[in-house]
Amino acid sequence: MVGSAGGPEKKRRLLEEFGYDAAIDYREGDLEGQLAEAAPDGIDVYFDNVGGDHLRAAIGAMRTHGRIALCGAISMYNATEPVPGPDNLHLAVGKRLTLRGFIVGDHYDLFGEYAQRAATWLAEGSLRAEQTVVEGIDHAVDGFLDMMRGANTGKMLVRLGS
Repeated sequence: MVGSAGGPEKKRRLLEEFGYDAAIDYREGDLEGQLAEAAPDGIDVYFDNVGGDHLRAAIGAMRTHGRIALCGAISMYNATEPVPGPDNLHLAVGKRLTLRGFIVGDHYDLFGEYAQRAATWLAEGSLRAEQTVVEGIDHAVDGFLDMMRGANTGKMLVRLGS
C-alpha cells in the first residue's frame, strides 16, 4: 500500500505509524518518479481525492485492468480558471482501466454495518482517527487556512466551548 503526504514528517508517519509499505511526499515533486519507485510493478487500485497531477501520475502507474475511485479533486477547489484534466487519460483505454465516481451518500444503506465494524476497529486500535483541533470559534479561520495549507493531520476540527 502506497500513501501520499505533504512533507517529510507526514511521510514518516505513513510508514512508521500507519503501516504503509511505501510513501511519497508530493511536495518533493516528480510524482511519476516517486510513484514508480514506490510501486515498481504498478498499482491496481487508486483512491483519488486530489485529481490533477496526482491523478495523472496514478493513471501512468496503473496496471492493466486497474481501478480508480474518484472521490474528490482538491487540486481544483481553489482554481480561479478551469483546470485541465490529466493529459494521459488515453492510457485508460489501452490499460482497460475502470474510473468510477465515489460518493459516500450512495452507500447509506451500509451505515449501520459500518458503524458496528468501525466501533470495533476503533476499540481494538486497528482503525485510527487522526485529528487536528483548534480551540474556539475565533480560531476557525486560522484552522481552515491551516487545513488548506496542509498543516493539519487528519480531520481539522474547531472545538466550541469546553
